Amino acid sequence: MINLRSALALLICGGCVGFAGAQNTLDNPDWTEEKEPPAPAFSTSKVLPLDMPNFVTVKVGIDPSTIMVGGDGVVRYVAVMTNASGTSNAMYEGIRCLTGEVKTYARAGSSGNWSVVSAPVWRDVMGNLPSPHARVFARQAACDSRVAGSKAEILNALKFGKNSPNYRAPSEQ
Repeated sequence: MINLRSALALLICGGCVGFAGAQNTLDNPDWTEEKEPPAPAFSTSKVLPLDMPNFVTVKVGIDPSTIMVGGDGVVRYVAVMTNASGTSNAMYEGIRCLTGEVKTYARAGSSGNWSVVSAPVWRDVMGNLPSPHARVFARQAACDSRVAGSKAEILNALKFGKNSPNYRAPSEQ
């Protein structure tokens, strides 16, 4: 039976069917997260912008060089937030599309130095988070009817948008 969290994940992901070969099914109580790699170096100048809601006053983008899709079905990435004065902060996160959850592994201030979260926990991507960027990234690129099968699919969605004539669905690549 699908619980409320799983139903929300299906809604977010458009009917996630899982990541081929991963322990990533709704009925797998033995799923375990892989050990996340250390927080990667990131660029503030090469980010691909997210289409954030109008009420968000900072620019948010994903550094394409940091996107990783793990065998556990978790999409890991660095989100960079830049305010009107040009100051940037970053978050190293993972999204588990199948369950609609996000986890923050580390944060970086304007110095660019990472501060590792001591006990990161999975949170509902639809919950009342400090910023909706994880939900936007999930919808815009990371979760399209399943966990993206490759980094290229996520980059394609970020660069062109899913409604663009230049967008190629995973089955068309």
